[in-house]
Amino acid sequence: MQHRLAELQMEHRDLDDVIARITDEQPFDQLQIQRLKKRKLGLKDEILKLESVLLPDIIA
Repeated sequence: MQHRLAELQMEHRDLDDVIARITDEQPFDQLQIQRLKKRKLGLKDEILKLESVLLPDIIA
């Protein structure tokens, strides 16, 4: 699971770079940006789920 989490985090960072690079160019494809951002959000959800499994809340 740790390996999968690392892969997801790396893909999430890569999408940041791709989005930044595309939006620096004018004109850019707004639909492509929306799709990339949607994918990034999906990755973030997966990351949070894995983190909650790997690092459960400790009730003191």
